[in-house]
Amino acid sequence: MCSLKQATGITYTKKRVNFAFEMSYKYIDNYREQGARKRLVDVLRKKGIGDEHVLEAIGRVKRHYFFDETFWNQAYKDIAFPIGEGQTISQPYTVAYQTELLHIRKGDKVLEIGTGSGYQTCILLELGATVYTIERQEKLYHRTKYVLPEKMGYNAFFFLGDGSIGKAEYAPYDKIIVTAGAPTVPEILLKQLKIGGILVIPVGDEETQKMVTILRVGENDYEKIVLDTFRFVPLVGDKAW
Repeated sequence: MCSLKQATGITYTKKRVNFAFEMSYKYIDNYREQGARKRLVDVLRKKGIGDEHVLEAIGRVKRHYFFDETFWNQAYKDIAFPIGEGQTISQPYTVAYQTELLHIRKGDKVLEIGTGSGYQTCILLELGATVYTIERQEKLYHRTKYVLPEKMGYNAFFFLGDGSIGKAEYAPYDKIIVTAGAPTVPEILLKQLKIGGILVIPVGDEETQKMVTILRVGENDYEKIVLDTFRFVPLVGDKAW
């Protein structure tokens, strides 16, 4: 197994990085934001999210930290929102739905395909997972790799690259979550699951997808369940669009 430095080509330091995005982002959390998170949790519970651990994690993660201060009033609405580079921060219900399907246990090794804003990453970390997360958009990758540890206190393993092929050098994983819509389930991701591991992935066309869960029950045996319809940005890569 190679080291993280060898895999990413990046040396991790504590040197401060002056990204332009910092200018319009303020990291303040007071009673207004805390109250908004509680209301969001209530909304998700009413929509059918029943895993209290997932709801508690959503109640702790400061979603407004991922928004320009101008749009803080949108942060705790149950909606997706643009974050640049043609990407969105997912609707909280969608994040909760996918996370619930993963059945995260403390200590799980999780591969996340599509870091995006980093909001889903934080939810997984709050649940006690060790997260390996891949983002193909360079600006989002650098922003998230800085903001999560430096501004929010969350530590994950961040990679820049093609998420559709996974990260085989750190496999096997207990869980894999894909946060973009794929045309098919990439077999290369299935092979990176532990036996007993779960993959959650939206599969369909570029407009709408069905949420799919796959349980690896043996070396070449899988159990697949097709669930509700969602709309994700396309998964772009060698094994996707």
